[in-house]
Amino acid sequence: MSALDRPRIAKLLKDGQPGAAVDVSGWVRTRRDSKQAFSFIELNDGSCMANLQVVVDANVPGYAEAIKQVTTGASIRVTGELTASPGAKQRVELQAKTLTVLGTADAVKYPLQKKGHSFEFLREIAHLRARTNTFGAIARVRNCVCDSIHRFFQSRGFLYVHTPIITTSDCEGAGEMFQVTTLGVGRGTRDEGLGKETSGPVTAAGAATPSLDPRPSSLDPYANDFFGKKASLTVSGQLEGETFACAVGPVYTFGPTFRAENSNTTRHLAEFWMIEPEMPFYELPDNMQLAEEFIKTIVRDVLERCPEDMAFFNERIDKNVLATLNHILEKDFRRVSYTEAIEIVTQADRKWEYPVKWGDNMQAEHERFLTEEHFKQPIIVYDYPRTLKPFYMKCNADGKTVRAMDVLVPGVGEIIGGSQREEQLDVLLQRMEECDLNPEEYWWYVDLRRYGTVPHSGFGLGLERILLLVTGMQNIRDVIPYPRFPKSAEF
Repeated sequence: MSALDRPRIAKLLKDGQPGAAVDVSGWVRTRRDSKQAFSFIELNDGSCMANLQVVVDANVPGYAEAIKQVTTGASIRVTGELTASPGAKQRVELQAKTLTVLGTADAVKYPLQKKGHSFEFLREIAHLRARTNTFGAIARVRNCVCDSIHRFFQSRGFLYVHTPIITTSDCEGAGEMFQVTTLGVGRGTRDEGLGKETSGPVTAAGAATPSLDPRPSSLDPYANDFFGKKASLTVSGQLEGETFACAVGPVYTFGPTFRAENSNTTRHLAEFWMIEPEMPFYELPDNMQLAEEFIKTIVRDVLERCPEDMAFFNERIDKNVLATLNHILEKDFRRVSYTEAIEIVTQADRKWEYPVKWGDNMQAEHERFLTEEHFKQPIIVYDYPRTLKPFYMKCNADGKTVRAMDVLVPGVGEIIGGSQREEQLDVLLQRMEECDLNPEEYWWYVDLRRYGTVPHSGFGLGLERILLLVTGMQNIRDVIPYPRFPKSAEF
């Protein structure tokens, strides 16, 4: 049977009928041997949480030698016939007729022989942790969430646009960006007398290329760099997304973003995935409504399409995760001004680790208090002090606040950040000056306010943040395949 036609274990367990001929491949979870010269193999191919039980007896060709190599972690191919299972755990099992060992796994050295490994240990073997129940479930839920995101926007007429990963603009203005450069990388020694270099910089493909002069220009230290100016990995595709929104209508980006923030918290990564819609003619209330519908759609889809995995998370990771998600679906997201939120926090009868006052950023402890204890539901906090937010957010008439919003949910805190964008040219230039930004470096962004400017809004959702919410996992490093954080880029 061609691999294209070979059924996955999830389909066999759901729809397979006794008497059907089956050809299946996967990885061995466990093997139990009987004194009556047959073995039970628990086989998993990653398509679902459950294993397919394979019964292999001595009549299978080469049984005696092959079964010795069938250890936990080994990969095998089995052909045979589905039979009704006498056990209560599954409907069918596979009676093997042939058994082929595709890849062995040393029973002593294979690091997943035992159960109960800590998440910290599994991060050290990220190339294997997807074979565990927890990380297999995370992979399937992550896939479901990504599919739900695309369906949500595509069904509403949004265009999916690809914004650059390499950029010369700092969207957030915080300066925490990874620099991209060819200066001083992969160079040979320079013969200053001849002005020649023995080798050029190495490209991504590994080929030597003609060298640019590595000596900085007297005016611009990056003039001789690859792009002729300072370039970095993007922290957001928002600014470029706005250019498309102001031309073709509502759009969304979905791609990797990077923050060179020296943070080791359970909620921060140096590389993560962001979803950023931008909508022309949307004002802040429209933005809030779209964000609420977005979160609820993702939650609903995960509950409907990944019931087995979600039951696992509820049983093994967070016994309240299903209740939390259903509560999110049942409740409207309450709108709360920043001023009201600060008043509630400062008047609360408790001692905060980080005391807060009007004009300060709220911390996770404040956000979780508001959603989990005070309001007991998701909330959207809006109208933040202008001193806390980036230059592109629309200023309110009070002169003190901007039309920003943060969606806060129980168990996680902030999950979405967004705003109505400043569409007035004079105000945008004023805000750039306040934030010590040079408008000439953002000339193309400023042009959007010169030529057919319109009210528009958008927000950003970190994919890994929504995964923390729906799985109940506590560390963001465990909901991305290969986490990147300070001093860690192993795989």
